[in-house]
Amino acid sequence: MVERIIAACDGASKGNPGPAAWAWVIADVDGEVASWEASPLGRATNNVAELTALQRLLEATDPAVPLEVRMDSQYAMKAVTTWLPGWRRKGWKTAAGSPVANRDLVVAIDELLTGRDVQFVHTPAHQVGGDRLNAAADGAASYVARTQRPAGSAAGSALPPAETPAVATRSSRSGRPKRPSSGGSVKAKFPGRCFCGRPYAKGETITKNADGWGHPDCAVAAPA
Repeated sequence: MVERIIAACDGASKGNPGPAAWAWVIADVDGEVASWEASPLGRATNNVAELTALQRLLEATDPAVPLEVRMDSQYAMKAVTTWLPGWRRKGWKTAAGSPVANRDLVVAIDELLTGRDVQFVHTPAHQVGGDRLNAAADGAASYVARTQRPAGSAAGSALPPAETPAVATRSSRSGRPKRPSSGGSVKAKFPGRCFCGRPYAKGETITKNADGWGHPDCAVAAPA
């Protein structure tokens, strides 16, 4: 018997608003990804993508089984755990009396949460050595936001590798680490996938370009 489903969800928007997608992942008993799904949203904001990811996860899981949801969106978490009760009492108006943003999604999530045992856990995004489930959901959402093609374990799709977090390099005069600018090269801390579609391995030299981290030759070939 499953004591509690452990899952993560995330949304991505390349432009905010821009090409967007949502994704969720569910862990097995060992904490590895057992199933996942991601789907495009066309043009949307990050907030819409984050809320949609949560809605789809709640729809995909058994309401009779306790659920832990890991998220990196402070907005989505506060919307459903802190602000939602007040919005509901005020007829879906904010404290200032204005309509709640993304009301349809918030109302749908409210209905899906009713009567369920759901725990929300905030996980900081894009951290080296961070939460693996959150990283997996983030990678899937980002990949599908770019491709605008649905993917998931049910369709036999391979889970896109998590995007490599920005790696700090030499310190500046202020003592704070500097991040490499476009064209800076580092050794990959984790395996990943270049924007060209080809993977790169842990320890392989990768270069920052306009689309993220990838092969040095892709950065050279990328248009200015």
